Amino acid sequence: MPAGPNVFTIDPGQGFADQLAAGLLARYGDDALGPNLGLGRLTLLLPTRRGIRAVRDGFLRQTNGRAMLLPRMQAIGDVDEDELQLAPLNSLHGDDMGDVLLDLPPAITPLRRQLLLLHLIARNRGIDPPQAAPLARELAGLLDRLQTEDVPLSALEDLVPDDLAAHWQETLEFLNILADPWQELLAAEGCVDPGSHRNTLLRAQAERWRQNPPADPIIIAGSTGSIPATEALISVVAHLENGAVVLPGLDRHADEATWAAVDQSHAQFGLRQLLGNMGVDRAQVRPWRDAPTEDLPESPRHGLLREVLRPTETTEQWHYLRRQQPSLSSSAAAGLVRIDCADPIEEAGVIALSLRQALETPGRTAALITPDRGLARRVAAELKRWDIAVDDSAGLPLAATPTGSFLRLTAEMLASALAPVDLLAALKHPLALGGRAPGVLRGAARDLDRLALRGPRPGPGVAGLTAALNANREDSRSARALLNDLSSRGASALAQCQLAETTLVDVLAAHIAFSEWLATDDQGQCHLWQGDGGEAAMRFIADLLAAAAGLPPISGPGYPALLNSLMVGQAVRPAYGLHPRLHIWGPLEARLQQADLVLLGGLNEGTWPALADADAWLSRPMAARLGLPSPERRIGQAAHDFAQAACGDQVILTRAAKVEGTPTVPSRWLLRLEQVLSATGLELDTWRATDLRGWQRQLDDAGPPRPIQAPECKPPVSARPRQLSVTQVETWIRDPYAVYARHVLKLRALDPIAADPGAADYGNAVHRALEKFAAAYPDDLPEDGLAKLLEMGREAFGELLERPGVRAFWWPRFQRIAKWFLDQEAQRRPDTRPLVTEAKGTLVIAGPAGDFTLTAIADRIDRLADGSLCIIDYKTGVVPTEGELLRGEAPQLPLEAAIAMAGGFVDVPGGEVAQLSYWRVSGGREPGQIRNIKTHGSDLAREAHAGLVALIAKFDDPGTAYLARPRPAIAPRFSDYDHLARVKEWSAGGPGDF
Repeated sequence: MPAGPNVFTIDPGQGFADQLAAGLLARYGDDALGPNLGLGRLTLLLPTRRGIRAVRDGFLRQTNGRAMLLPRMQAIGDVDEDELQLAPLNSLHGDDMGDVLLDLPPAITPLRRQLLLLHLIARNRGIDPPQAAPLARELAGLLDRLQTEDVPLSALEDLVPDDLAAHWQETLEFLNILADPWQELLAAEGCVDPGSHRNTLLRAQAERWRQNPPADPIIIAGSTGSIPATEALISVVAHLENGAVVLPGLDRHADEATWAAVDQSHAQFGLRQLLGNMGVDRAQVRPWRDAPTEDLPESPRHGLLREVLRPTETTEQWHYLRRQQPSLSSSAAAGLVRIDCADPIEEAGVIALSLRQALETPGRTAALITPDRGLARRVAAELKRWDIAVDDSAGLPLAATPTGSFLRLTAEMLASALAPVDLLAALKHPLALGGRAPGVLRGAARDLDRLALRGPRPGPGVAGLTAALNANREDSRSARALLNDLSSRGASALAQCQLAETTLVDVLAAHIAFSEWLATDDQGQCHLWQGDGGEAAMRFIADLLAAAAGLPPISGPGYPALLNSLMVGQAVRPAYGLHPRLHIWGPLEARLQQADLVLLGGLNEGTWPALADADAWLSRPMAARLGLPSPERRIGQAAHDFAQAACGDQVILTRAAKVEGTPTVPSRWLLRLEQVLSATGLELDTWRATDLRGWQRQLDDAGPPRPIQAPECKPPVSARPRQLSVTQVETWIRDPYAVYARHVLKLRALDPIAADPGAADYGNAVHRALEKFAAAYPDDLPEDGLAKLLEMGREAFGELLERPGVRAFWWPRFQRIAKWFLDQEAQRRPDTRPLVTEAKGTLVIAGPAGDFTLTAIADRIDRLADGSLCIIDYKTGVVPTEGELLRGEAPQLPLEAAIAMAGGFVDVPGGEVAQLSYWRVSGGREPGQIRNIKTHGSDLAREAHAGLVALIAKFDDPGTAYLARPRPAIAPRFSDYDHLARVKEWSAGGPGDF
């Protein structure tokens, strides 16, 4: 063992990868075998695989791309198990390590572990597997935390439940499944947890090097030793004669009082703890490049950030910063920009613009560093406006790729038995082909949508869709052929997804077989597994099929939710086609990386750093008793990442003042930076922040608004309607544009997909029942009238009564209506007699452009005692006021009276209409109400007829336009054509705001 440790550091802002590569070239570049060949004997351990890539790039930059033999570089957690097992056993006998390695089971795969935990939770807690899947994922995370800190699972039993709150006692009882049940499952699998497997290998490697020091150099660089097993390996390497440890950003310049006050939330805590556990004093740590000619002075920015991150106990030193000038150089804030944006959208735009601006300088690199994945995705989307595909280290979630979303949609379609919304979502996916050319399947899906899926929801499965298609008068060969293919190709998958019990392997295999067929084109080529997302999905499905073997059954309908939960955490990273000079990194991935321009985004408290909350499994006292680090430790790690990244020459700090409309709090580091700048008199670059925000606004600025005029449609008279119903005449008065759109343009609003029965369906059913009863018993009421009417109501409601919502809400209303209706009929029958119900009538009116036909369907016409007529309109909704009738704004009943006076109704001789009556049948607390119009019906009929004649003459004039809402005060509350008329663009407000 050498006399002293070989521990070095590279200061922030110097470019860790470049400085590490330069130092290695200086130390090991010359060898007896030739220049740079000595590097081939070196083993370099780095924190992550991305760190390996960064150091490789550093070697290329230091040698100007010259070919050379690089060191053997390895991620510190990727210990070579085969190499350890082939090592001489006498070198591994410390603590019987050799025997341990020979008996070490393999690490269980993440998917297999999640599935085993899932079924363990479901079995012990009676939770459905889809609901247990997220719990299993979180439980696996807890296992990793415990094993990372070398906490045995038996330690959970040492927690005293009586000392905990009731809900923590329940949590602890739940965690008992990690003790014996989980260990028994692992033993049956012949595996160990990944964390335990990694720790064993790391400790075995450390013991091997301690007992038998290697002849070739070993260097660990960039690690802070946050994992105890890694810390043990670092400690051994630091004391090897041929070993060295290179720490990232150790603060060698902080005074002893500051160093002693470092707590867990400080950026230097991890390094201080590592040095303490290694038995190394901070003074023993040397600069990595410590030759006199190569010694690099401390970056002024590093001094500024040391003050910003100063421990709370020593912040009184800020009062003396002006006296200590020039300890903080005036250049410390040069190149540092802060931009406070209004919201995440503006923040993403400003960052994307900054990245794009960096490309204007040849060779310049830029990177966004943020833990906010939402912000990262927004920035990537913003860069697409310049056709830039950026490297996002976190990748894209598998579920968001075309293949991942297609698998989710097809699973939901199968589990819902081809429910309309799920069916259309899958069929309209770009990968959906079904053995056809892309346009052919889209056309078949549109036909199926239009002919079978609109309106009330069809029955389940292919049979229900076929019945709905058959009920439509129009037929479509393409839609019918598509249903036939879905029936034959999807039979197995549909059956599996409807089973109460099935195996994950069976349902997954059937689902994949169906998805592959649906993603196959007319040339027989399957597009499901193409591209980066397809390859990642293929690996995921293969791993899932292997991991699901032998597991207990699951329910078929729960399969989509389970598949979606298992996809969480699966990321897709494109292999090529990304911009070589722009990057998006998470704080972990940014370690050891460097760029000419660095943007630190999402600097809000709760985002960066994240809140120091205890997790859902362990309270703070529970975690402390187990020996787990406090949540503040994560803040310290985040502070270290922030300090490393913010020491670059050109750095932009961004945040959003509001997120989802809620004001945010700036990151504690930004607030501290404000205080230090205020104390020192230094200032950040402000001109660039102003320019960037201004340029970003201009990118999407459409200029001053250009208001449009309301439409004035003047079709030729020959194209104008010559027949309207009485209800459409009311629309003609209130909103002529709606008549133009419907009768001239021939546009009809589509019914909602799989619509639930609403007020319109209820009103139609009530009308049918009352009309049928009145027609069946025109003279005397039957003794069992209520039973007869309710029976007719059941027939009128039909399949609607099978829906729980209709039976619970609408049917009781109809029962109250039925009783009220019979009471009214009993009082009226001595003096009135129902003549017709649902009576069809027409009236031809001469107009300047030719005859105009008025049509109507009267709900009911009665004969009064004096021989005159009474016209009744059933209303389940709002009843027009008498004022509206008198002003001609609600002409339905008066126009029906005009038709009746002219003898236009079948089986109703013409005559005077004495009474117009609205029967409001709501079924509420007041089941019904009769409102008789006081004005004589014939008088209203004559006025309405005259008004209609004038209206026809007006619109027979080619110069008369079909205006949208010409009189806002009487405009209809709802219209299917408001969006077509662009009402919100030219009116003072939206519909109904007049």
